[in-house]
Amino acid sequence: MPTDWTKPKQQGDLLQIAKSILLEPSGLTESDLHDTFGVMYAHRLDDADVYFQHTRNESWSLEEGIVKSGSFSIDQGVGVRAIYGDKTAFAYSDEINLPALLKSAKATRVIGPSGGKQALARTTSTPVANTLYSGLNPLDSLGPTEKIALLEAIERRAKARDPRIIQVMASLAGEFDVVLVMRANGLLAADIRPLVRVSVHVIAEQNGRRESGSAGGGARHDYGYFTSDLVNHWVDEAVDSALLNLESRPAPAGPMTVVMGPGWPGVLLHEAIGHGLEGDFNRKGSSAFAGRIGQRVAAKGVTVVDDGTLSGRRGSLNIDDEGTPTQCTTLIEDGILKGYIQDTLNARLMKMPQTGNGRRESFASLPMPRMTNTYMLAGKEDPQEIVASIKRGLYAVNFGGGQVDITSGKFVFSASEAYWVENGKIQYPVKGATIIGNGPESLKQVSMIGNDLKLDSGVGVCGKEGQSVPVGVGQPTLRIDGMTVGGTA
Repeated sequence: MPTDWTKPKQQGDLLQIAKSILLEPSGLTESDLHDTFGVMYAHRLDDADVYFQHTRNESWSLEEGIVKSGSFSIDQGVGVRAIYGDKTAFAYSDEINLPALLKSAKATRVIGPSGGKQALARTTSTPVANTLYSGLNPLDSLGPTEKIALLEAIERRAKARDPRIIQVMASLAGEFDVVLVMRANGLLAADIRPLVRVSVHVIAEQNGRRESGSAGGGARHDYGYFTSDLVNHWVDEAVDSALLNLESRPAPAGPMTVVMGPGWPGVLLHEAIGHGLEGDFNRKGSSAFAGRIGQRVAAKGVTVVDDGTLSGRRGSLNIDDEGTPTQCTTLIEDGILKGYIQDTLNARLMKMPQTGNGRRESFASLPMPRMTNTYMLAGKEDPQEIVASIKRGLYAVNFGGGQVDITSGKFVFSASEAYWVENGKIQYPVKGATIIGNGPESLKQVSMIGNDLKLDSGVGVCGKEGQSVPVGVGQPTLRIDGMTVGGTA
């Protein structure tokens, strides 16, 4: 990956830039923010914060050789939150000015009884030792002509690969996000978050049969991340997937051994395991992992972490949306449950450490515990030997959509690229395979862990309670015994 990024050197640089974008145009000062908390704390509160955000988004999409749609938007505003016990009051405004702040402060403080603090902590900034990504606006890193040329090059390469490719759809998206958060304890922190993504989708036709293939990726970077070699790799991946699907057969069904490939198949880990480890579900007792810290919840060798500190990764953040620096949190270690993903509210109520996982979709959303980059650490097995160990089973290389029930841990996932294996040999590609199981039980059935840990290419989006945030996933090759496969054969 490219590493020659221009970065703000320290948190002070981020703060100054964020203030110039979010506060100074409206004449707001740190003193005004402090006065806002004074209004709120006329009532008794346990916590409160103010969250400013300025976001610029663009997207370009090409179909049938034509850029058929494009969009550009600027969105900004401020969210004000007050907390008393386990109750939260929240108000937001798309206008950033002192009257809007004070109005929101008065509205949210009513959650607590009157007679609060008279003196509040003075401002202290959150130190960030190293920034994880560029502070430049990626939307300015390519001109319109160059963006269109990138999409056109994708279509040319895809169609040149094989005459069976009859349709190509490509998209380019970029985001420049500036946030500033102040908490009632005086903490003041900022972040500048670039995000870019390319998506490729192709349709192949042969003898009246049509199949599709998709690929793509992105990072917290500018458009310079998309080198010709990288984009061509994704185009080839999408084309190869579509052509492979033309040769696929109906998937067998029933209980069997399943080997999952490295990288993006970690989305199953994210959905089936990760959400169940978020603090709010465990505080409320609705997760299958509630009250089980210190217990064995997975096979020996299974170690799962959530790491928001990986340089340039889609799910990484310098600070979370409550101003807490992100960290690498070990959730499961050698099969033993070690902890949960926490924001400030649930950490306080559960008397557990914060983990830097308080995330929100925008200033108009409440923060909640959310994953960043969640993945399983590598083991010692050779991936080829893992596949060769299958007597009769499925080798799932890539996954599409899925769903999970947090309370029971049950999940259903569709495999977008999978192969039938007999006696250690790949026989043929299959279509229509769904992986059905229970997250906690599946962890116990892991029998082999590869030495080939891989993270996804930068396409993950996580949904929770109507909010979407960018995330990363990953895992090594895994063998899981006794899985249920729903198929079409």
